This record gives sequence, structure tokens and C-alpha cells, in this order.
Amino acid sequence: MTAIFSYTGCRQLSQFVVAIVFFHVSEYVLAVCAHGRSNVTLRSLLISKHYVIAMICSILEYCLEITFFPWLKEYWWISNLGLAMVIIGEIIRKVAIITAGRAFTHLIKIHHDEHHMLVTHGIYGFVRHPGYCGFFIWSVGSQVMLLNPICTFAFAVVVWKFFAGRIPYEEFYLRQFFGDEYDEYAQRLIRYTSCANPSGLGVIVIQRMFNSSFRNIRSLIHEMQVHGFESYPVIALSYLIHDGNIKDYAYGVAGGRITFRRGEAGLIFG
Repeated sequence: MTAIFSYTGCRQLSQFVVAIVFFHVSEYVLAVCAHGRSNVTLRSLLISKHYVIAMICSILEYCLEITFFPWLKEYWWISNLGLAMVIIGEIIRKVAIITAGRAFTHLIKIHHDEHHMLVTHGIYGFVRHPGYCGFFIWSVGSQVMLLNPICTFAFAVVVWKFFAGRIPYEEFYLRQFFGDEYDEYAQRLIRYTSCANPSGLGVIVIQRMFNSSFRNIRSLIHEMQVHGFESYPVIALSYLIHDGNIKDYAYGVAGGRITFRRGEAGLIFG
């Protein structure tokens, strides 16, 4: 255990702690500056149960490896590369937050607010989701900096899959809010998760009118399977179901699994 208190251990762990503290405090401060203290909660610190577990796992891996395989932590050029990734990812994300101003929120908006505007200038002129891109680089870089091979791979996979599911859900509402304006913007830029959709179909939005025979969810899913919607990476489908009233539904397919939850605007799949 004495290896943890060596120069290598102290430097790498201190860099890790500073990176985490700065990231979360700056997220909260920028949220307060943009939205006001009364409109910001501790959720803006972006600390969740799963996040805490992930960070604990990364520290445990580091402690075990530096104790039993101390030589593994001596590749300083790799550790410094991770430090550079942390700094670059932090800069990208914070520039995105500052550029978007009040339009940037930590929670996906499903209702259009007055200050909710489509930001296409600055860093948003190069990538659609720079905030997510920055966090991905930052999170993976933090594990490269610690020379944690297991957590580096795990963080990359988990964060990528998280955003691959979150982005289509967010873009569904952006299209609802901004329509053709967002479609034109999206066509000009790639999103950082574009390779998650190898068919190049991107976010597919299909609107169909069903008669009263498709009132229940099971029959709706069956109809989608009949049309082969699970045979290629369909990300989002918007259905208009007519049973006396018009209701909006969003449906998502991820890895062949069908999940759903009830949202404020109806039953949200994805």
C-alpha cells in the first residue's frame, strides 16, 4: 500500500481529484450564472449514484494496480496524454456551456421555454453536441491519466452508450421545437455518436395514423416489428395514434431491447 503514497501515486491521484472537483464545481457555477441561483438545484453538480459507483471503481482499480503492478503506473507519457484529454474535454464542454448560455440545461427539455433557442454559432458550428463530446473525452481521459486499463474501456463503453441513447431522445424534442431549422442544422453537422448508427440513417422520424384497432402498446409494437423497424438502427419513431384523440408517442430501439416510460407529454419509449 505504500506505493499509493509514492510520488507517482500522489501525483496521479491528486490530478484525478482536482479534475473531478473542478468539473463539478464549475458545472454548478455556470448553471447558477446562466439560470440564477433560485432555478438551480444540486442536480446541476451532475453527481448520481451510478456516477459515484463508477468513480469508486476507478479508484479501487488504481489502488490495486499500483500495489500489485506498480510498473503499470510508470508510463508517464500515457498518463500525460490522459491529462491532456481531461483538459481538452473540459475546455470543449465549458465553451459549449458558455456559448449556449441559458439555452444549455442539464435536463432534457420536453417543453419549449422562451429562452430556449437553437444555438448554431461558435463551437456548435462544428459539432451538434459539444457538451457531450467534451464530457466523453474528459471521462475517458481521467482513466487514461490514472493508467486504468479496465476502467478506461468501461468508461468509454458506458458513456458512449449513455449518450447514444440520450441524444436521439433530445433530438426528437429539438425537432419538435425548431422543425426544419434543426433539420437543416443537423444535415450540416455530424454528431459525435454518428458511428453508432452505421446505416447512416441518423434519427428517423416516421409519422403514421393508426386506426382504433391499435389502441394497446402490444399491438403497436407488433405492427412495428412486422414492418421491420428492428432490423436496422431505428433511433426514434413518432407515432400518431387515432382512437378518438390524437396522442404523440416516441419509440426507440437500442440493442434489440424495447424500453418505455411515461413522460409528461405521454408514453415515451427509448
